[in-house]
Amino acid sequence: MPIYEFLCPQCNVVYSFLSRTADPGTIPACPKCGSTDLRRVPSRFGIGASPKKTQPARDADGPDLDDPRVERELMRFASELEGMDENDPRQMARAVRKMAEISGEPITPTMEEMIRRLEAGEDPELVEEELGDAIEEEMGDAGGSMAGPPAHDDGLYPM
Repeated sequence: MPIYEFLCPQCNVVYSFLSRTADPGTIPACPKCGSTDLRRVPSRFGIGASPKKTQPARDADGPDLDDPRVERELMRFASELEGMDENDPRQMARAVRKMAEISGEPITPTMEEMIRRLEAGEDPELVEEELGDAIEEEMGDAGGSMAGPPAHDDGLYPM
């Protein structure tokens, strides 16, 4: 039986639900607040890796832009962007991942879905149309109640 993950925008928490079918036709209610406005998000997966030694230290406000390593990475990234084909969704996806890496900003579940779809070659305008509002909510730009990346509830709930 598959497990699906849904984000509750009101709680800013991702919950896991056990489904009896491979493609559930219903959206569950939030186990905490009861909201029926949950959004399906890509499931997390783990990758074992050692931390990069060259990654600059980051404080609560972001990377230290005075750090010469950060400045070098930003300059290298800027030169890469000059040669980028802005009509190529795969190159756009690489640029978004790289910018998140340099800035130290987390990639939200909807942002990850957007990047995955661009990497698959989907039309950027269609992806933006379908995911733009959800990305803004996750990023906190839409005036919603989101404050940072969503938390993950460790429970498993029936659908």
